[in-house]
Amino acid sequence: MNHPSRNVYNFNAGPSALPTAVLEKAQQELTNFNQSGMSVMELSHRSKTYEAVHNEAIDRLKKLYDIPNDYEVIFVQGGASLQFSMIPMNFLTKDTKAGYIMTGSWSEKAFKETALFGTGYKIASSKDDAYRHIPTVSAEDVNEDDAYVHLTTNNTIYGTQWQEYPDFGNVPVIADMSSDIMSKPIDVSKFDMIYAGAQKNLGPSGVTVVIIKKSLLEKANEQVPTILKYQTHVDSNSLYNTPPTFGIYMLGEVLKWIDMQGGLETIQKVNKEKATYIYDVIDESNGFYIGHADKASRSLMNITFRLKDEALEKQFLEEAAEKGFVGLNGHRSVGGCRASTYNAVPTEACLALSEFMKEFQAKHA
Repeated sequence: MNHPSRNVYNFNAGPSALPTAVLEKAQQELTNFNQSGMSVMELSHRSKTYEAVHNEAIDRLKKLYDIPNDYEVIFVQGGASLQFSMIPMNFLTKDTKAGYIMTGSWSEKAFKETALFGTGYKIASSKDDAYRHIPTVSAEDVNEDDAYVHLTTNNTIYGTQWQEYPDFGNVPVIADMSSDIMSKPIDVSKFDMIYAGAQKNLGPSGVTVVIIKKSLLEKANEQVPTILKYQTHVDSNSLYNTPPTFGIYMLGEVLKWIDMQGGLETIQKVNKEKATYIYDVIDESNGFYIGHADKASRSLMNITFRLKDEALEKQFLEEAAEKGFVGLNGHRSVGGCRASTYNAVPTEACLALSEFMKEFQAKHA
């Protein structure tokens, strides 16, 4: 339910909605965390009080994803954007190649960084289709000696999402899950590395989660600056330098909240229901609303659509803002409309948006 003091419907793409219960708990503990007399933001990151917060967040993440013992979980900074560089810096050489599956702006940015460290190639791309779909790929499309394959599991700008993950045999698979991490159960063992900025489904901006297989770590380059080595953060339990302590505290609280909702299977069920309310209006509008993504590639996290003309689209966004809908503008690079329905966006918000969309169509069709 919406809290009386939170009288907007937050559909921002990131930083995005956080669970009200988590924000309220953080508010209660803000000046005196765990009877320490200090805020969690004031605690030394070397203190036992903070260490408990830090380790509990890691343990909860491992539990929710049932992460196998041959993986490490670390927290780093710099967002997913730093990972675009760190990945080839650590795992690509001038003599190796890495394959990238191009599904949108973030995979484009990740691919661009490979040229600084080795050779990247495009396995497949849906750019010619305005990134409306997820390409079909398989082990036959990659080289057996590739350093890794990189994919982006959910594409915030274009509203597409992988429904099933391909098998690339023995080639390591690295996935940017920034915008759909913890939105559904996954088999972590299908990936050699998963990374995600926290500001969509896990907490505030400033924390990046990395789940990395130990066998991939063993292949890492040695000639890398210390703070940019994954092994550095593994060896120091993500405490090599001062971590974003408040962000990690909030991440841990969000993971607790996910657990309390019934875990990832329940979260996935609710996310499907929320997205269906909005997609149904689009599909039943007879072209008044035009979905961007092909139905087989639709995202449960980012619902992208346009109206039949730009003037009407502008009016739709203006009237939506007047009624308390926040963040419905599409990304500046593509325009249109976008409703980001991350875990913490309540069902009530999606229902309210679907009703508004019906009412707007009835007035302007």
